[in-house]
Amino acid sequence: MNRSEAPLKATPRLSLERIAHARSVIDPVFLDSPQYRSEPLERHLGCRLVVKVETLNPIRSFKGRGAEHLMESLEGRPHLVCATAGNFGQGMAYAARKRDVPLTIFTSAAANPLKIERMRALAPDIRLVEGDVDDAYEAARAFAAETGARLVEDGREPHIAEGAGTIAMELLRWPEAFDTLLVPVGDGALMAGTALWVKAHRPATRMIGVCAAGAPAMELSWRAGEVRETERADTIADGIALRVPFAESLADLLRLVDDMLLVGDDDIVAAMRLAHRELGVVLEPAGASGLAAVLSHRDRFEGQLVGAVLSGGNLTPQQMRQWLAP
Repeated sequence: MNRSEAPLKATPRLSLERIAHARSVIDPVFLDSPQYRSEPLERHLGCRLVVKVETLNPIRSFKGRGAEHLMESLEGRPHLVCATAGNFGQGMAYAARKRDVPLTIFTSAAANPLKIERMRALAPDIRLVEGDVDDAYEAARAFAAETGARLVEDGREPHIAEGAGTIAMELLRWPEAFDTLLVPVGDGALMAGTALWVKAHRPATRMIGVCAAGAPAMELSWRAGEVRETERADTIADGIALRVPFAESLADLLRLVDDMLLVGDDDIVAAMRLAHRELGVVLEPAGASGLAAVLSHRDRFEGQLVGAVLSGGNLTPQQMRQWLAP
C-alpha cells in the first residue's frame, strides 16, 4: 500500500493521553523550548505574535520530540529504516543512537548537505538516492520489504505526531488564549499532534497550516478532502516539500485544521531575514513558513494574538549568505 492508498479513517488514531505521556519519555533537551512575544516582529507584522523557537536543541528542529516518543514505544531493538529530507532523519538518528537501535536512513543525494553531514555524525548507515524525498521514501520501502526492517514513516506513525503534540502543551501555558496558531505542514505530523491538543483544550483557537506554494500537495488534498499528488515540489523549503501526502495524516488534518495557507519562496526568505534581524534566530525555509504566512496574509491576522512555531534552523553557510544577507 502506498502513501495515498490507505482509506481516510473517520476514527481518530491519535491520543491525548499519549501526548501527555510523551512528555515523560522525550529527552528533556527537546522539551520546554523558548516561547515569547516579539515586539520587534509585531511592529512589522501588525499582530501580537508569540514565537515558539524549536531550533535550540542538538538537531536544531522539533523532530526529536516525535522520534523520541516513537523509540520509547518499540519492543526490543528492531532494525529501523526511514526516509527523510534531513531533520526527521537527525531526530531518528539521535534517538536510535541513544538506545543502541540499528537504523538505516534514506535521503536525496540533493538534500541539504549540512543535514546529511549531521545525520552521518549520528548514524553510520545513510543511503543517498537520486531524486527527491518521495523517491527516498520508495527506496526505504523497498529496503524494508527486502530485509524485513521496520519501516518508520513520518506522517503515518501516530507516536511521531503525538510527540510533536507536546509543543501544544507548552504553547497553551500562555496566559491568554491564542486567536490563531500557525504551523508548518509537510507530512502533517506536527500539525496533527499540536491541533489535537489545542482543539481539545482551546477549541476557539484557529489552527492554520502553512504549505509552500511550490509544494501544495497537502493544501490541495485538504481542500479536496482526498489525497492529491503533484508531479513536482519546487520550493526552497525542503522540510515541507511534499509531493504525495499520507492518507492517514490527511484524515487527521481534515478533522482538526481550520484552514491552510500557501506561501511563496520570496515571502519565506523575507521571513527568514526578519527573524534573523529581529530575533537573532537562524531559520531554515520550512521553519520560517509560519512567519511568512503572517507577512503574506497580514490583513487576516491584524490585531490578533498569533502563535507561530519556528520549526527548524539547519542552514549551510552558503545558504546563510544567500538568504540571510540584507
